[in-house]
Amino acid sequence: MSGTSLDGVDAVIVSMQPAPALLASHWLPYPDALRQDLLALHEPSVNELDRAARLANQLADLYADGVSQLLAKAQLPARAIRAIGCHGQTVRHRPADGYTLQLVNAARLAERSGISVVADFRSRDIAAGGQGAPLVPAFHAAVFRDANIPRTIVNIGGIANLTYLPPAGPVTGFDCGPGNMLMDAWVQRHWYQAYDADGMLASQGEVLPGLLERLLAHPFLASAPPKSAGREEFNLAWLDSLLSGQEVPADVLRTLLEFTAAAITHALRLHCPHTQQLFLCGGGAHNPMLKASLRARLKGVEIGLTDALGVGVDWVEAMAFAWLAARTIEGKPGNLPEVTGAAGPRLLGAIYPA
Repeated sequence: MSGTSLDGVDAVIVSMQPAPALLASHWLPYPDALRQDLLALHEPSVNELDRAARLANQLADLYADGVSQLLAKAQLPARAIRAIGCHGQTVRHRPADGYTLQLVNAARLAERSGISVVADFRSRDIAAGGQGAPLVPAFHAAVFRDANIPRTIVNIGGIANLTYLPPAGPVTGFDCGPGNMLMDAWVQRHWYQAYDADGMLASQGEVLPGLLERLLAHPFLASAPPKSAGREEFNLAWLDSLLSGQEVPADVLRTLLEFTAAAITHALRLHCPHTQQLFLCGGGAHNPMLKASLRARLKGVEIGLTDALGVGVDWVEAMAFAWLAARTIEGKPGNLPEVTGAAGPRLLGAIYPA
């Protein structure tokens, strides 16, 4: 899995029997040049086809290196792996226009790894009238649901998404706003760091109430599910349009952190009001400032990490795409139409045999 944060590649080995279990994990950072080239492809520009094809090859090679290093760490041969589930790197997500684009040369990855590859998970759901995202709620339902307690899983990656898991009945899931994406971009601009470790930079700032109000007025937050978001909705250009230019950078960062927490809280109260337990995963689960803000806003809700449910916060999404790949290999649908808005259950992804 490589997500909206564009920080690197999460790689896991998952046993599917009798239930999904994490056997090994590994992380590879993106080289800065690759990250910048991918970021540049999020907006229309010159020579896109050639650049996208070359980046897809680079990503395939990086994913193959990750597979090799992970197998070495786990002391397993390639033949022990049934398939690789590869999400690819999203560079455009525009379901309203009928398409989404995740870059990877899956054939090249299969060739280099010697393992069958399942890729392009989102396109079929979009073709069926869905958002193509989020897809992880189906995995959340399979592994995190409790028979008695209403739970919500909140993944705080570049974008934040939530999955409401009632003890019985349909699952609710959707993107609820920005996760770390705006904070990371602001930190990279002003402090030349990849992200705000432990929220230390944000802790030096004060919330700007006027800016927070303008951020929360984004129409995406008021729109009804099913819905999904990306850099098309939340980006620095949009943020800049709400600033005077005189703000202290630390104050803006603190306000962005509160924006993420407020957007999650708004979605939870509006669409998942019966939640008793909230479990966080994704990079934002490491941010104590963000967790403190959520606890202050959601008094009466038990808040913890998915580690308590048996899956470390850093590996939930990668495990989800391993699970989705297994569904594809077994000929089973992987989407939840009530989450994505698709016309019905669909077999997701394309298989590239080894």
